[in-house]
Amino acid sequence: MANGLAERLLQRRESPHKASFLELFFDLAFIFALTRLSRALLDDPSLNGGFQVSLMLAALWWVWFVTAWSADWFDPRAPLIVALLLWVMFGGLLMAAAVPTVFDEHAMVFAVAYVAIHLGRGAMLIPALRGHPLQLRSLRVAVWFAISGVLWVVGAAVAPAQEVLWALALIMEYTLARLRWPFPWLGRSTWPELRVNGSHLSERYQQIFIIALGELILISGVTYSQSGLDRDSTVAFALAFATAVALARLYLVPAGGRLGARIEAEGPPGSRLTLMAGYLHLVMIAGVLATSVAMEMTIDDPGERDSGQLAVGVIGPALFLTARIRLAALVDGSRPWARLVGVPAIIVGGLASVRFSQLVSSAVVAGVLLLIVLLDAMPGLWRFVSESAESDQPDQRRSG
Repeated sequence: MANGLAERLLQRRESPHKASFLELFFDLAFIFALTRLSRALLDDPSLNGGFQVSLMLAALWWVWFVTAWSADWFDPRAPLIVALLLWVMFGGLLMAAAVPTVFDEHAMVFAVAYVAIHLGRGAMLIPALRGHPLQLRSLRVAVWFAISGVLWVVGAAVAPAQEVLWALALIMEYTLARLRWPFPWLGRSTWPELRVNGSHLSERYQQIFIIALGELILISGVTYSQSGLDRDSTVAFALAFATAVALARLYLVPAGGRLGARIEAEGPPGSRLTLMAGYLHLVMIAGVLATSVAMEMTIDDPGERDSGQLAVGVIGPALFLTARIRLAALVDGSRPWARLVGVPAIIVGGLASVRFSQLVSSAVVAGVLLLIVLLDAMPGLWRFVSESAESDQPDQRRSG
Protein backbone atom coordinates (compact mmCIF):
# COMPACT_ATOMS: atom_id res chain seq x y z
CA MET A 1 0.00 0.00 0.00
CA ALA A 2 1.34 3.40 -1.01
CA ASN A 3 2.10 5.92 1.69
CA GLY A 4 0.50 9.35 1.75
CA LEU A 5 3.60 11.08 0.46
CA ALA A 6 3.59 9.02 -2.75
CA GLU A 7 -0.01 9.96 -3.46
CA ARG A 8 0.71 13.65 -2.88
CA LEU A 9 3.71 13.53 -5.21
CA LEU A 10 1.96 11.91 -8.14
CA GLN A 11 0.30 13.97 -10.84
CA ARG A 12 -3.23 12.97 -11.81
CA ARG A 13 -2.92 11.46 -15.30
CA GLU A 14 -6.29 12.79 -16.48
CA SER A 15 -5.59 16.37 -15.42
CA PRO A 16 -4.10 18.90 -17.87
CA HIS A 17 -0.37 19.08 -17.39
CA LYS A 18 1.42 22.14 -18.73
CA ALA A 19 5.11 22.79 -18.31
CA SER A 20 5.66 24.46 -14.95
CA PHE A 21 7.72 27.56 -14.24
CA LEU A 22 10.27 25.39 -12.44
CA GLU A 23 10.68 23.14 -15.48
CA LEU A 24 11.33 26.18 -17.67
CA PHE A 25 13.76 27.48 -15.05
CA PHE A 26 15.49 24.09 -15.16
CA ASP A 27 15.95 24.51 -18.94
CA LEU A 28 18.27 27.45 -18.29
CA ALA A 29 20.99 24.94 -17.42
CA PHE A 30 20.62 23.45 -20.88
CA ILE A 31 21.00 26.88 -22.51
CA PHE A 32 24.32 27.30 -20.72
CA ALA A 33 25.34 23.78 -21.74
CA LEU A 34 24.62 24.44 -25.42
CA THR A 35 26.72 27.60 -25.43
CA ARG A 36 29.63 25.72 -23.85
CA LEU A 37 29.27 22.85 -26.32
CA SER A 38 29.18 25.17 -29.33
CA ARG A 39 32.34 26.85 -28.06
CA ALA A 40 34.04 23.47 -27.66
CA LEU A 41 33.11 22.47 -31.22
CA LEU A 42 34.22 25.85 -32.53
CA ASP A 43 37.64 25.37 -30.91
CA ASP A 44 38.01 21.91 -32.46
CA PRO A 45 35.69 21.19 -35.44
CA SER A 46 37.71 18.09 -36.37
CA LEU A 47 36.32 14.55 -36.38
CA ASN A 48 37.74 13.89 -32.91
CA GLY A 49 36.39 17.20 -31.59
CA GLY A 50 32.98 16.40 -33.01
CA PHE A 51 33.00 12.99 -31.34
CA GLN A 52 33.92 14.48 -27.96
CA VAL A 53 31.19 17.12 -28.22
CA SER A 54 28.73 14.37 -29.21
CA LEU A 55 29.57 12.42 -26.05
CA MET A 56 29.02 15.46 -23.84
CA LEU A 57 25.82 16.44 -25.63
CA ALA A 58 24.44 12.88 -25.28
CA ALA A 59 25.17 12.93 -21.53
CA LEU A 60 23.62 16.36 -21.00
CA TRP A 61 20.62 15.43 -23.12
CA TRP A 62 20.11 12.25 -21.07
CA VAL A 63 20.03 14.35 -17.92
CA TRP A 64 17.38 16.61 -19.47
CA PHE A 65 15.35 13.76 -20.96
CA VAL A 66 15.22 11.50 -17.90
CA THR A 67 14.33 14.50 -15.73
CA ALA A 68 11.56 15.61 -18.13
CA TRP A 69 10.18 12.07 -18.17
CA SER A 70 10.27 11.86 -14.37
CA ALA A 71 8.71 15.30 -13.91
CA ASP A 72 5.82 14.19 -16.11
CA TRP A 73 4.67 11.84 -13.34
CA PHE A 74 4.92 14.19 -10.38
CA ASP A 75 3.35 17.39 -9.13
CA PRO A 76 5.97 20.11 -9.79
CA ARG A 77 4.63 22.07 -6.79
CA ALA A 78 5.52 19.31 -4.32
CA PRO A 79 8.54 20.36 -2.19
CA LEU A 80 10.39 17.12 -2.91
CA ILE A 81 10.01 17.58 -6.69
CA VAL A 82 11.12 21.20 -6.40
CA ALA A 83 14.23 20.02 -4.55
CA LEU A 84 14.79 17.29 -7.14
CA LEU A 85 14.64 19.69 -10.10
CA LEU A 86 16.97 22.15 -8.39
CA TRP A 87 19.40 19.33 -7.61
CA VAL A 88 19.44 18.24 -11.24
CA MET A 89 19.73 21.82 -12.45
CA PHE A 90 22.76 22.52 -10.27
CA GLY A 91 24.41 19.29 -11.39
CA GLY A 92 23.72 20.20 -15.02
CA LEU A 93 25.35 23.59 -14.52
CA LEU A 94 28.43 21.89 -13.08
CA MET A 95 28.59 19.58 -16.09
CA ALA A 96 28.20 22.50 -18.49
CA ALA A 97 30.89 24.52 -16.70
CA ALA A 98 33.32 21.61 -17.09
CA VAL A 99 32.66 21.18 -20.84
CA PRO A 100 35.64 23.24 -22.15
CA THR A 101 38.16 21.14 -20.18
CA VAL A 102 36.36 17.79 -19.84
CA PHE A 103 39.04 15.95 -21.81
CA ASP A 104 41.92 17.76 -20.15
CA GLU A 105 41.65 18.31 -16.42
CA HIS A 106 38.01 18.42 -15.32
CA ALA A 107 36.72 15.04 -16.45
CA MET A 108 35.98 14.03 -12.86
CA VAL A 109 33.78 17.09 -12.27
CA PHE A 110 31.67 16.21 -15.30
CA ALA A 111 31.46 12.50 -14.44
CA VAL A 112 30.72 12.89 -10.73
CA ALA A 113 28.06 15.55 -11.40
CA TYR A 114 26.42 13.26 -13.98
CA VAL A 115 26.38 10.24 -11.69
CA ALA A 116 25.25 12.31 -8.69
CA ILE A 117 22.30 13.67 -10.66
CA HIS A 118 20.95 10.23 -11.51
CA LEU A 119 21.68 8.58 -8.17
CA GLY A 120 20.38 11.62 -6.30
CA ARG A 121 17.11 11.34 -8.20
CA GLY A 122 16.74 7.75 -7.07
CA ALA A 123 17.75 8.58 -3.50
CA MET A 124 14.92 11.13 -3.30
CA LEU A 125 12.19 9.20 -5.11
CA ILE A 126 12.65 5.63 -3.87
CA PRO A 127 11.90 6.35 -0.17
CA ALA A 128 9.10 8.77 -1.08
CA LEU A 129 7.40 6.13 -3.26
CA ARG A 130 7.46 3.43 -0.57
CA GLY A 131 4.63 0.99 -1.15
CA HIS A 132 3.76 2.41 -4.58
CA PRO A 133 4.36 0.35 -7.77
CA LEU A 134 6.51 3.15 -9.17
CA GLN A 135 9.03 2.58 -6.40
CA LEU A 136 10.22 -0.57 -8.15
CA ARG A 137 10.55 1.30 -11.44
CA SER A 138 12.71 3.96 -9.80
CA LEU A 139 14.80 1.26 -8.13
CA ARG A 140 15.55 -0.48 -11.44
CA VAL A 141 16.64 2.79 -13.01
CA ALA A 142 18.79 3.74 -10.01
CA VAL A 143 20.54 0.34 -9.93
CA TRP A 144 21.50 0.59 -13.58
CA PHE A 145 22.72 4.17 -13.17
CA ALA A 146 24.88 2.98 -10.27
CA ILE A 147 26.43 0.35 -12.56
CA SER A 148 26.98 2.75 -15.47
CA GLY A 149 28.31 5.29 -12.97
CA VAL A 150 31.33 3.05 -12.45
CA LEU A 151 32.18 3.45 -16.15
CA TRP A 152 31.82 7.22 -15.88
CA VAL A 153 34.07 7.58 -12.83
CA VAL A 154 36.70 5.09 -14.02
CA GLY A 155 36.73 6.79 -17.42
CA ALA A 156 37.35 10.15 -15.77
CA ALA A 157 40.19 8.70 -13.71
CA VAL A 158 41.86 6.80 -16.58
CA ALA A 159 42.38 9.34 -19.35
CA PRO A 160 43.37 6.89 -22.15
CA ALA A 161 40.11 4.98 -21.67
CA GLN A 162 37.89 8.01 -21.07
CA GLU A 163 36.16 8.28 -24.43
CA VAL A 164 35.68 4.53 -24.82
CA LEU A 165 34.25 3.99 -21.32
CA TRP A 166 31.96 7.02 -21.53
CA ALA A 167 30.69 5.93 -24.93
CA LEU A 168 29.98 2.43 -23.53
CA ALA A 169 28.14 3.95 -20.56
CA LEU A 170 25.93 6.05 -22.83
CA ILE A 171 25.19 3.15 -25.18
CA MET A 172 24.23 1.03 -22.17
CA GLU A 173 21.95 3.70 -20.69
CA TYR A 174 20.18 4.52 -23.96
CA THR A 175 19.72 0.83 -24.75
CA LEU A 176 18.44 -0.07 -21.29
CA ALA A 177 15.77 2.62 -21.54
CA ARG A 178 14.58 1.06 -24.80
CA LEU A 179 14.51 -2.36 -23.07
CA ARG A 180 12.56 -0.84 -20.13
CA TRP A 181 15.37 -1.19 -17.58
CA PRO A 182 15.36 -4.98 -17.02
CA PHE A 183 17.25 -6.28 -14.00
CA PRO A 184 17.50 -9.77 -12.42
CA TRP A 185 15.01 -10.28 -9.55
CA LEU A 186 13.47 -6.86 -10.24
CA GLY A 187 11.99 -7.64 -13.65
CA ARG A 188 11.45 -4.88 -16.18
CA SER A 189 9.10 -1.93 -16.25
CA THR A 190 5.80 -2.31 -18.07
CA TRP A 191 4.65 0.24 -20.65
CA PRO A 192 1.86 1.47 -18.31
CA GLU A 193 4.55 2.15 -15.69
CA LEU A 194 6.37 4.27 -18.26
CA ARG A 195 3.32 5.99 -19.70
CA VAL A 196 3.60 9.75 -20.07
CA ASN A 197 1.29 12.69 -20.68
CA GLY A 198 1.65 13.15 -24.43
CA SER A 199 0.76 16.83 -24.54
CA HIS A 200 3.20 17.64 -21.73
CA LEU A 201 6.18 15.78 -23.20
CA SER A 202 5.44 17.11 -26.68
CA GLU A 203 5.40 20.63 -25.28
CA ARG A 204 8.68 20.02 -23.47
CA TYR A 205 10.31 18.77 -26.68
CA GLN A 206 9.18 21.90 -28.53
CA GLN A 207 10.49 24.13 -25.74
CA ILE A 208 13.92 22.55 -25.68
CA PHE A 209 14.17 22.68 -29.46
CA ILE A 210 13.32 26.39 -29.39
CA ILE A 211 16.12 26.80 -26.85
CA ALA A 212 18.53 25.14 -29.30
CA LEU A 213 17.42 27.54 -32.04
CA GLY A 214 17.76 30.39 -29.58
CA GLU A 215 21.38 29.41 -29.03
CA LEU A 216 21.95 29.63 -32.80
CA ILE A 217 20.49 33.14 -32.91
CA LEU A 218 22.25 34.23 -29.71
CA ILE A 219 25.70 33.11 -30.82
CA SER A 220 25.18 34.53 -34.31
CA GLY A 221 24.11 37.87 -32.86
CA VAL A 222 27.04 38.07 -30.46
CA THR A 223 29.53 37.18 -33.18
CA TYR A 224 27.98 39.69 -35.59
CA SER A 225 28.10 42.48 -33.01
CA GLN A 226 31.85 41.86 -32.66
CA SER A 227 32.52 41.61 -36.40
CA GLY A 228 32.57 45.29 -37.28
CA LEU A 229 29.17 45.04 -39.01
CA ASP A 230 30.74 45.05 -42.48
CA ARG A 231 28.85 44.01 -45.60
CA ASP A 232 29.91 40.35 -45.78
CA SER A 233 29.32 39.79 -42.05
CA THR A 234 25.88 41.36 -42.41
CA VAL A 235 25.06 38.98 -45.27
CA ALA A 236 26.32 36.06 -43.16
CA PHE A 237 24.18 37.17 -40.22
CA ALA A 238 21.13 37.39 -42.50
CA LEU A 239 21.87 33.85 -43.71
CA ALA A 240 22.07 32.65 -40.10
CA PHE A 241 18.68 34.20 -39.39
CA ALA A 242 17.16 32.69 -42.53
CA THR A 243 18.60 29.30 -41.58
CA ALA A 244 17.09 29.51 -38.08
CA VAL A 245 13.69 30.43 -39.54
CA ALA A 246 13.87 27.53 -42.00
CA LEU A 247 14.81 25.03 -39.27
CA ALA A 248 11.96 26.27 -37.06
CA ARG A 249 9.43 25.89 -39.85
CA LEU A 250 10.73 22.47 -40.88
CA TYR A 251 10.52 21.33 -37.26
CA LEU A 252 6.92 22.46 -36.73
CA VAL A 253 5.47 21.39 -40.10
CA PRO A 254 4.32 18.74 -40.75
CA ALA A 255 3.36 16.82 -37.61
CA GLY A 256 5.15 19.19 -35.27
CA GLY A 257 2.02 19.71 -33.21
CA ARG A 258 0.65 16.18 -33.53
CA LEU A 259 3.23 14.26 -31.51
CA GLY A 260 1.32 14.66 -28.25
CA ALA A 261 -1.98 13.53 -29.77
CA ARG A 262 -0.32 10.47 -31.28
CA ILE A 263 1.26 9.50 -27.95
CA GLU A 264 -2.11 9.82 -26.20
CA ALA A 265 -3.89 7.85 -28.95
CA GLU A 266 -1.51 4.91 -28.56
CA GLY A 267 -2.06 4.67 -24.80
CA PRO A 268 0.66 2.92 -22.76
CA PRO A 269 2.59 1.77 -25.87
CA GLY A 270 2.92 5.47 -26.69
CA SER A 271 5.87 5.47 -24.30
CA ARG A 272 7.90 3.82 -27.06
CA LEU A 273 7.11 6.72 -29.37
CA THR A 274 8.03 9.17 -26.60
CA LEU A 275 11.39 7.45 -26.18
CA MET A 276 12.10 7.39 -29.91
CA ALA A 277 11.12 11.05 -30.11
CA GLY A 278 13.67 11.73 -27.37
CA TYR A 279 16.43 10.01 -29.33
CA LEU A 280 15.47 11.86 -32.52
CA HIS A 281 15.36 15.22 -30.74
CA LEU A 282 18.92 14.58 -29.58
CA VAL A 283 19.96 14.18 -33.23
CA MET A 284 18.02 17.29 -34.28
CA ILE A 285 19.57 19.38 -31.51
CA ALA A 286 23.01 18.07 -32.49
CA GLY A 287 22.24 19.24 -36.02
CA VAL A 288 21.23 22.69 -34.83
CA LEU A 289 24.35 22.91 -32.65
CA ALA A 290 26.61 22.09 -35.60
CA THR A 291 24.75 24.58 -37.78
CA SER A 292 25.19 27.24 -35.11
CA VAL A 293 28.95 26.70 -35.07
CA ALA A 294 29.13 26.86 -38.87
CA MET A 295 27.22 30.14 -38.97
CA GLU A 296 29.41 31.61 -36.23
CA MET A 297 32.52 30.77 -38.23
CA THR A 298 31.01 32.33 -41.34
CA ILE A 299 30.02 35.58 -39.62
CA ASP A 300 33.42 35.85 -37.98
CA ASP A 301 35.34 35.46 -41.25
CA PRO A 302 33.05 35.29 -44.33
CA GLY A 303 35.87 35.16 -46.88
CA GLU A 304 37.78 32.30 -45.27
CA ARG A 305 37.81 28.77 -46.71
CA ASP A 306 37.73 26.23 -43.88
CA SER A 307 37.09 22.51 -44.24
CA GLY A 308 35.88 22.34 -40.63
CA GLN A 309 33.24 24.99 -41.28
CA LEU A 310 32.11 23.20 -44.41
CA ALA A 311 31.86 19.88 -42.57
CA VAL A 312 29.77 21.11 -39.65
CA GLY A 313 27.76 23.38 -41.98
CA VAL A 314 26.70 20.40 -44.09
CA ILE A 315 26.48 17.70 -41.40
CA GLY A 316 24.34 19.88 -39.10
CA PRO A 317 21.36 20.49 -41.43
CA ALA A 318 21.64 16.95 -42.83
CA LEU A 319 21.40 15.47 -39.31
CA PHE A 320 18.44 17.68 -38.48
CA LEU A 321 16.54 16.80 -41.65
CA THR A 322 17.22 13.07 -41.34
CA ALA A 323 15.91 12.94 -37.76
CA ARG A 324 12.93 15.16 -38.63
CA ILE A 325 11.96 12.90 -41.53
CA ARG A 326 12.08 9.89 -39.23
CA LEU A 327 9.96 11.64 -36.59
CA ALA A 328 7.30 12.58 -39.16
CA ALA A 329 7.21 8.95 -40.31
CA LEU A 330 6.68 7.76 -36.72
CA VAL A 331 3.96 10.31 -35.97
CA ASP A 332 1.76 10.07 -39.05
CA GLY A 333 3.58 7.94 -41.60
CA SER A 334 4.44 10.90 -43.83
CA ARG A 335 7.67 11.10 -45.83
CA PRO A 336 7.80 14.56 -47.41
CA TRP A 337 9.62 14.13 -50.73
CA ALA A 338 11.19 17.58 -50.60
CA ARG A 339 12.97 16.70 -47.37
CA LEU A 340 14.05 13.31 -48.63
CA VAL A 341 15.64 14.98 -51.64
CA GLY A 342 16.89 17.84 -49.48
CA VAL A 343 19.36 15.71 -47.49
CA PRO A 344 21.48 14.65 -50.49
CA ALA A 345 20.99 18.12 -52.00
CA ILE A 346 22.64 19.72 -48.96
CA ILE A 347 25.52 17.27 -49.12
CA VAL A 348 26.04 17.74 -52.87
CA GLY A 349 25.69 21.52 -52.55
CA GLY A 350 28.26 21.56 -49.77
CA LEU A 351 30.73 19.50 -51.78
CA ALA A 352 30.18 21.74 -54.81
CA SER A 353 31.06 24.83 -52.77
CA VAL A 354 34.28 23.39 -51.35
CA ARG A 355 36.44 25.74 -53.44
CA PHE A 356 34.50 28.81 -52.42
CA SER A 357 34.38 30.92 -49.27
CA GLN A 358 32.45 30.12 -46.11
CA LEU A 359 29.90 32.74 -47.09
CA VAL A 360 29.13 30.92 -50.34
CA SER A 361 28.83 27.50 -48.69
CA SER A 362 26.51 28.93 -46.01
CA ALA A 363 24.41 30.58 -48.71
CA VAL A 364 24.10 27.27 -50.57
CA VAL A 365 22.94 25.42 -47.45
CA ALA A 366 20.53 28.19 -46.44
CA GLY A 367 19.18 28.27 -50.01
CA VAL A 368 18.49 24.53 -50.02
CA LEU A 369 16.71 24.75 -46.64
CA LEU A 370 14.54 27.64 -47.82
CA LEU A 371 13.76 25.78 -51.05
CA ILE A 372 12.62 22.77 -49.01
CA VAL A 373 10.36 25.06 -46.99
CA LEU A 374 8.88 26.44 -50.22
CA LEU A 375 8.35 23.01 -51.76
CA ASP A 376 6.79 21.79 -48.51
CA ALA A 377 4.26 24.61 -48.75
CA MET A 378 3.41 24.03 -52.42
CA PRO A 379 0.82 21.22 -51.93
CA GLY A 380 -1.11 23.34 -49.45
CA LEU A 381 -0.87 26.36 -51.74
CA TRP A 382 -2.12 24.46 -54.77
CA ARG A 383 -4.93 22.93 -52.70
CA PHE A 384 -5.96 26.40 -51.54
CA VAL A 385 -5.96 27.71 -55.13
CA SER A 386 -7.96 24.75 -56.46
CA GLU A 387 -10.52 24.97 -53.67
CA SER A 388 -10.91 28.69 -54.30
CA ALA A 389 -11.39 28.04 -58.02
CA GLU A 390 -14.02 25.38 -57.36
CA SER A 391 -15.93 27.66 -55.00
CA ASP A 392 -16.01 30.36 -57.71
CA GLN A 393 -17.42 28.09 -60.42
CA PRO A 394 -21.12 28.14 -59.34
CA ASP A 395 -21.06 31.92 -59.20
CA GLN A 396 -19.58 32.03 -62.70
CA ARG A 397 -22.30 29.70 -64.03
CA ARG A 398 -25.02 31.78 -62.40
CA SER A 399 -23.61 35.00 -63.82
CA GLY A 400 -23.48 33.38 -67.28
